[in-house]
Amino acid sequence: MTDELIDDFGRRVRYVRISVTDRCDFRCVYCMSEEMTFLPRAQVLTLEELAMVARAFTEMGVEKIRLTGGEPLVRRDIDRLVDDIGALPGLRDFAMTTNGASLPKFAERLRDGGLQRLNISLDSLDPERFRRLTRTGDLNKVIDGIRAARDAGFERIKLNAVILKGRNDDEVVDLVDFARAEGVDISFIEEMPLGDVSDHSRAETFCSSDEVQERIQAHHELIPTTESTLGPSRYFMMPDSETRVGFISPHSHNFCDTCNRVRVTVEGRLLLCLGNEHSVDLRAVLRRHPGDIEALKEAIVAAMPLKPERHHFTTDGDVQVVRFMNMTGG
Repeated sequence: MTDELIDDFGRRVRYVRISVTDRCDFRCVYCMSEEMTFLPRAQVLTLEELAMVARAFTEMGVEKIRLTGGEPLVRRDIDRLVDDIGALPGLRDFAMTTNGASLPKFAERLRDGGLQRLNISLDSLDPERFRRLTRTGDLNKVIDGIRAARDAGFERIKLNAVILKGRNDDEVVDLVDFARAEGVDISFIEEMPLGDVSDHSRAETFCSSDEVQERIQAHHELIPTTESTLGPSRYFMMPDSETRVGFISPHSHNFCDTCNRVRVTVEGRLLLCLGNEHSVDLRAVLRRHPGDIEALKEAIVAAMPLKPERHHFTTDGDVQVVRFMNMTGG
């Protein structure tokens, strides 16, 4: 059994994003429809199965694991899973993406369990606008969560902002200034064409990373860096702040040539590319061979040739992939 995962284009997989639930206490307009039908419990990987998936990947050279959702913190006993993954040898970077609303309750426990970094979604600093974008979210709870995470000792906290033209693009500089004031990093993300959203036209709301960067540079000097967290962000520093500004640009600055990532959905499908439907059913392997980690590793290795050379997202509003982001893992 190989101890590394290398695809047909010579890219070594070092990073896996594992979705622990499709459920969320928010209903963000770019992530899911307002009336969602969630998966029955039997179709969702158990905590034990999720821990085995994480172990299998780390034993084959994966250095970074990120837990995603939905919202990971609505998964019952999520702290147990964090304990199990946090104890895995060889894991250099253990992170979670969250909406932040439950961090006042969980931040200290997650840090004690071995979680190292947090990405917290924050698309607006206006309470009413935040409510419209998330449909159910309370901005004050998220800000409290950011501060609870900082108080718990997380070394690098990063805010994630999806920028939609005509919705929140006028807040780009305000969001950077908020990140500077709070002593956290921020990344701006181009909306991805996953799922058929009814709330807005993606062709009309698309805002490129270059546009966002220009707005910031009118107020703050941005200096390119070579820093990497094994993810797709391009990072910039500001000479008068420790805050890093990142851009995730699946449309305007395609990053496929260096893609070192795969995803495992909450149903246990190994997705080889965010923008394609190439996948392998790991849940079937886990349940056909319970406790057999070698069978799981064989299935993962066998899936590597399915990883495509690149995705083909467009900005014309066309939906390339029908699954919603909450099904994929944010």
